[in-house]
Amino acid sequence: MSKNPLVSPANYHEFLTSLKERIRRSQVQAALAVNQELISLYWQIGRDILLKEQEQGWGAKIVDRLALDLKREFPEIKGFSARNIRYMKAFAEAYPDQSILQRCVAKLPWRHNIALLEKLKLNEERLWYAEQAVENGWSRDILVLQIENQLHRRMGGATTNFEQILPKPQSDLANSLLKDPYHLEFLSLSKDAQERDLENALVTHIRDFLLELGVGFAFVGSQFPIEVDGREYRIDMLFYHLRLRCYVVVELKIGDFQPSFGSQVNFYISAIDDLVRHPDDQPTIGLILCTSKSKTVVEYALRNLTTPIGVATHRLAKQIEDSLPSIEQLEMELEAIASEVTVESKESEA
Repeated sequence: MSKNPLVSPANYHEFLTSLKERIRRSQVQAALAVNQELISLYWQIGRDILLKEQEQGWGAKIVDRLALDLKREFPEIKGFSARNIRYMKAFAEAYPDQSILQRCVAKLPWRHNIALLEKLKLNEERLWYAEQAVENGWSRDILVLQIENQLHRRMGGATTNFEQILPKPQSDLANSLLKDPYHLEFLSLSKDAQERDLENALVTHIRDFLLELGVGFAFVGSQFPIEVDGREYRIDMLFYHLRLRCYVVVELKIGDFQPSFGSQVNFYISAIDDLVRHPDDQPTIGLILCTSKSKTVVEYALRNLTTPIGVATHRLAKQIEDSLPSIEQLEMELEAIASEVTVESKESEA
């Protein structure tokens, strides 16, 4: 009898899985190569137009002429509109050295690069966000969000004792990953919201909170229970950071930073290190998020602690009711309008 050709031989599924992975890698590499070639082409077009304008005095209207001629020659390609060609000029003007393209900019899709040109004026900032976008796999919308939230100004801004507690390079990496402030505008909280309300809202919007925390944070749980000497304590939020290879205790506070917060988180960190941390994990770190803080008070509070703790502020959205006019203001506005209408009516009758 002949063998059934559909019967899988030994190790077939492993072989098939490896083939699928290899094909997918090849597809990604091919897409990246096409994108880099396209970005390079756009840069060259922009540079050549700039040179023609400088050397031969070509006017601005040449862009419109080029757009018409290129569309006529390549009707199936949508990238040669007059607007896009102007972006090519701006792109080449922003990066006069082509070697910079290969560093990170050419690895981003064209719409990402347009966002960098539109949203930022300084090349150092453009390159910083380009590197972050490549490293973290940001979509264009996420890139724009991070730019608008001024991520580059907030990264590494938390007040910590990491340099005194953690060995290098762990201390440098941990410092670079914490921000100040953390933008939590995606929450809708009333003026009298309590810390538990803030925690519950963050759990409900955990995807948004993870995005704000940054790449590498994995959510473990909220009100995470730990038992010490027969008594249960609960940690507001517990995360694990994949790059730091450690647990991160997050304590949420409404109001100013108080020195007692440090000792509370110090206790939680010690308990997690003893009761939860795996021997291969790095030491647990703590992050206290409060409404406001005095850097001097934070430094004094953390100075003699033996566990790594960072303190940052959180920024909630300004409440809608704060921006609405009061009843008294509305009454005054209505009276003013009525008065103006009466005056205009009398003038017209006269």
